[in-house]
Amino acid sequence: MEYSHSDAELIKQPIGYWSWAASKAVVARIRGALGELGLTQPQWWVLNQVAHADTPRTRDEVSAVLRGYLDTGQAGLAIEIDGALEHGWITQDADARLELTDKGREFFAVADARQDELREERHAGISDEEYLTTMKVLQRFIHNTGGQAWHH
Repeated sequence: MEYSHSDAELIKQPIGYWSWAASKAVVARIRGALGELGLTQPQWWVLNQVAHADTPRTRDEVSAVLRGYLDTGQAGLAIEIDGALEHGWITQDADARLELTDKGREFFAVADARQDELREERHAGISDEEYLTTMKVLQRFIHNTGGQAWHH
């Protein structure tokens, strides 16, 4: 891969711009690939949380975990949960607990495989050591600027 600047120039480049550009590119690629399956990224987050829950979670529990993901917010998550219900991927009982349907389990397996493919694509030419360093550096930037971030 050819880089946009020499090392001497790159060291002076703004992290805000490059982290934003990386985020924009990654999110656009994920959303496009999931969209080909008829799935939004927030619906994927919902399915993933429901699929990996040891016991069925309520709407509020799922929303609490996902609330900070890309500024989706509570109202946006309610719409995405409703969309997953309408597609028949999940059910909701009287206590608002969410579970995958058979259709949802089959669809989740397809979407999960797509996510694995996307991860391989993103990580091409990047070692686990480089990735880990990048994650730690980004977390340090967030901490150093008084920001908060959390991902489950």
